[in-house]
Amino acid sequence: MGINQQFTALAGAVGLGVAQTVLEKLTVMSSIKRVGLIVLLAVVLALALIGVLSVTRGTPIGSVVTLSDSGPPAVTDSLFERTFELFTGTHVYSGNAVQIALDGNGTYPQLWADLRSAQHTITVQMYYSLPGAVADTMAKVLAERARDKVRVLLLLDAFGSQHLSKQWIRGLRAAGVEVAKLRKLRWFSIHDASDRSHVRVVVVDGRVGWTGGFGLADYWLGDGHHNDQWRESNVRFEGPAVMELQAAFAAAWAEASGELITGATFFPTSGFQPVGATHAGLLYTAPTVGSTPAERFLALTISAARKSLYITNSYFVPDDDFRRLLERAIKRGVDVRVLTVSSKTDVKTTWYAGRYRYEELLRHGVRIYEYQPTMIHSKTIVVDALWSTIGSMNFDNRSMAFNNESNLVMLDSALGAKMDSDFFNDLRYSKEITLAEFERRSVWSKMLEAGATLLSRLL
Repeated sequence: MGINQQFTALAGAVGLGVAQTVLEKLTVMSSIKRVGLIVLLAVVLALALIGVLSVTRGTPIGSVVTLSDSGPPAVTDSLFERTFELFTGTHVYSGNAVQIALDGNGTYPQLWADLRSAQHTITVQMYYSLPGAVADTMAKVLAERARDKVRVLLLLDAFGSQHLSKQWIRGLRAAGVEVAKLRKLRWFSIHDASDRSHVRVVVVDGRVGWTGGFGLADYWLGDGHHNDQWRESNVRFEGPAVMELQAAFAAAWAEASGELITGATFFPTSGFQPVGATHAGLLYTAPTVGSTPAERFLALTISAARKSLYITNSYFVPDDDFRRLLERAIKRGVDVRVLTVSSKTDVKTTWYAGRYRYEELLRHGVRIYEYQPTMIHSKTIVVDALWSTIGSMNFDNRSMAFNNESNLVMLDSALGAKMDSDFFNDLRYSKEITLAEFERRSVWSKMLEAGATLLSRLL
């Protein structure tokens, strides 16, 4: 019954005056409801907008400038190392010994041996894990050491390692391994669901450290030249930089368990002693408001190149600002080359979004290659055969703005030369993308690329 009908009925039943009073109250109540619905809708829309903006945020650095005519410091300038430390909070120590480990064949045999040598502590943090031989071997080795009274801590990302079975975890705990999950997906933390820890950590007795792009899945086995045998780059190191990797683990363990671990067993005095000649540090990045350490590191590294800049990255989706930084490096006379995935990628959307940017980069002189035999998952950079990095950080907005990442950075000419050699060896198995050929790709490919780029801030 409408208000007019209510008024007529009331007027006949109780009189005109009373009916008018009741009608006024009904009208006021109807207005309040309408205002309430409008306010509720406005709040919902505002929260939705805040949510969209939070999960699509980018990073603000557009250029690297100086207050003089000399330009940003080159990697050969001692100011570069100091500036890097100030910008990222990473200390570069002398006295490290670093070994580059390629693919599963170059990684897991030595990794298992290092873990089996542990006498006091093992700390392991993994992002991505799947049931299989690698996960089972890790569980077996960790359980063996825990039974021998080694304190073993295993931290798994709740999202990336969700496919590991409860039985797998129960077996570890039964052997004495302490297992925690990082950033479990709960309703009250849904606003932080996009902030993941992509970090890889293995530390043995505070003496030997490992990081890179590897995980607990069987496609990391093999030589990186066959289907289902991913091409990967990892790094094993000893020396003071291991203490930084241990501290990165401790920060994540505290978040997951509430325990902040310290003491001489966890950070042994011997761990700070020099064991080699390499200047190295552990870049540990975390999401924050504004520019992030990851973004500052990458911008500073690109601007420091004078001769060569060789980037290998599985998820290469540079935003407008980073494309301009690469293009400016070309104008300085730098040989800029990028090696990334082919159609054999595990994330096609990211591949299409990256290819949307090829044409602009190719026109400015950046040389781009796609690895052909299998999925390439490496994340490396080498500048002027001197400054280099290996780790978990991708060349995309997710790694810059949303993820925790771990990368070993190295200032060493011998390692730089080795990184150059590995890069050019990978080019032997890659196809260079030329502008003339790329422009002839199908309309369908162009449509997929245009659609994928709309999601680039989420990838």
